[in-house]
Order: sequence, then structure tokens, then C-alpha cells
Amino acid sequence: MNTLLVIAKEPRPGRVKTRLTPPFTPVEAAALAEAALADSLAAVAATPARRRVLVLDGAPGPWLPPGFDVVPQCAGGLDARLADAFAGCTGPALLIGMDTPQVTPGLLDVDFHDCDAYFGPAEDGGFWALGLARPEPALLRGVPMSTPVTGAVQRERLLAAGLRVRDLPPLRDVDTAADARAVAALAPDGRFAARLAACAPAADRRRVSR
Repeated sequence: MNTLLVIAKEPRPGRVKTRLTPPFTPVEAAALAEAALADSLAAVAATPARRRVLVLDGAPGPWLPPGFDVVPQCAGGLDARLADAFAGCTGPALLIGMDTPQVTPGLLDVDFHDCDAYFGPAEDGGFWALGLARPEPALLRGVPMSTPVTGAVQRERLLAAGLRVRDLPPLRDVDTAADARAVAALAPDGRFAARLAACAPAADRRRVSR
């Protein structure tokens, strides 16, 4: 079985999902981030795995289910932090973030028997998942992050290394209010959808009062 990694920030107001403000307040944005993280961790917890690891910037909270090892993120850019997450793995590993609460165990239960890497493109040009049969941190270091070409550059890096790459379905990250609504519609029974439903009326009232 594989190691499953989740890289995340502690969902504290002002530190996460800042592009959701406005229409949401920093407290609401943090609550949405916490719900997205909880849904992502639940999907990982329901997926067969040799080991489950939360690579965390911050401190764990009550949203963390049992069965996870928690390791701190290293210093540096996102490429360095992703590389370091893989550096702590032996054997096949699949990494996701906290921005795709619609993810399911079926998407995460990957088999490396006839490929070397899995790549999950994000609709904004990044990627939501990266799997490596033989974790090699150098495959991530130096990839420009948070740009419209991040995913393309990362996938080309895998191919240039001679890896057999299998693509996962594209998913939409939650960055903006429009993203939040679209993603909640895809997973209406999740924590994220419920939290969005609770936050949205207050955000709507604030817009009307201006």
C-alpha cells in the first residue's frame, strides 16, 4: 500500500483562504478552510494506506482524525515544502492539498504497478495530486508554484525524468467564492458544503447592507 500525504496550513483567520475575503470574513474563510481540510482528511482516512501523514504548517486541532502522523513543514517556498514531504517517504506515496474537499477515496486509491507517477491537474493550471512510486524530491524543487503553468511544468518535469505518468481527473481548487460554490455543488453532503451554506447567508446580508 501507499503512503498518503496531505500538505496543509492550520486553518486560522487571516492565514488561510484570504482570496475568499470578501465576501466572507476572515473567520468565515478560516471555517471554510477547516471544513475543506476535514473533508480531505476524511477521504484519506477512508483510503487503504500503509501510512497517513499530515504535513502541517501550524498546530493540529480537533479537525484531525486518528491515524495520522503529523510532521511540520520545512521552511522555504512551496516547491521546497512539497519536496521535503516526499523526502520523508519510503516507497510509493501520493500527496494532496487541502483545497479539494470533493476528493474521494476512489481517486486516492492508486496502483503504481504499471506506472511511475500519478498527476492530478487542477483547473486553475496547478495540480491537486502528485504520486511517485519512488519519491524523488528533486522532481519538485525549482518548479514555479501558484502560476497558470505550474501543473504543465511539473508534469513535464516528470516526463523529462523518463517516468511513466498516469493522469487523474482534473479537480477544481477552492480559491474564490465562485470556486467554493462550484465545489460544494459537487460534494453536497460534505462538511465544506454545510459550512458554506451556513456562511453564505451572512455574506449575502453584508453585500446588501453596503
